[in-house]
Amino acid sequence: MSYLTVPGESPIQLYYRDFGGSGRPVVLIHGWPLSHEAWAGQIPALTNAGFRVIAYDRRGFGRSDKAPSGYDYDTFAADLHELLTQLGLSDAVLVGYSMGGGEVARYIGLYGTQRVAAAVFAASITPALCLTPDNPDGAMPLPGFMGLREQCRGDRDAFLPTFLTGYFSNPEELAVTQAQFDAALALAAHASDTALQDSIVAWATDLRADIARVDVPTLVIHGNADNAVPFAHAGARTARLIPGAQLVEIDHGPHGINVSHKDEFNAALLSFLTSL
Repeated sequence: MSYLTVPGESPIQLYYRDFGGSGRPVVLIHGWPLSHEAWAGQIPALTNAGFRVIAYDRRGFGRSDKAPSGYDYDTFAADLHELLTQLGLSDAVLVGYSMGGGEVARYIGLYGTQRVAAAVFAASITPALCLTPDNPDGAMPLPGFMGLREQCRGDRDAFLPTFLTGYFSNPEELAVTQAQFDAALALAAHASDTALQDSIVAWATDLRADIARVDVPTLVIHGNADNAVPFAHAGARTARLIPGAQLVEIDHGPHGINVSHKDEFNAALLSFLTSL
């Protein structure tokens, strides 16, 4: 197992896996409430295509340290910066899923694209989910996010299955098998209470200024039946805000399209990566 230490007043260890390969580095950043293992359907396809794949567990999730704080996008981006720096990665493609798209955006907003060849926003929460007078295209006002946090705090064991049902459902049905659903729920069990609760508040972060700094080739891929992060409020907006971004809309795709529509998702991702 591989860990790297994020320095600071209270250093933490992040778990990561380097799956090898001599090609361009592809860094996979998972969504809530999962871990790097959520990319199990993509990693073999990427490594078989010759890419060097690195996937890690966000602080508080999976096998990474359960830090008592730091569940905000500035800190998440700093953690990603440590990963890229300590592993000596450059010319990398950053692939962010769901809240992982926020890491990609804030990383570029804070650190630029010196180490970044391209960006992928997959079912991403970008550019700004919180509905405010300044952001009328947001999906939900701040009290909605706070309410979700309180539901998670009040009964985690009831909240997570309910959330994941929406995560993997389009309006008609659950779009994954029971085994796939159970596997995701098992991954969620490794997240700390603090990570789960505080990360929900981070979803409300306004990332529009960060998205405006994206100046590398970009893929936006999103399901148009996403119940968790609605396409119109997120993927469609993100693509419009990034000049030249390629948009792939997965028909009837729920939030968890990398599982429910794995082949279509992988084909779009590989097509983008091989075009660079």
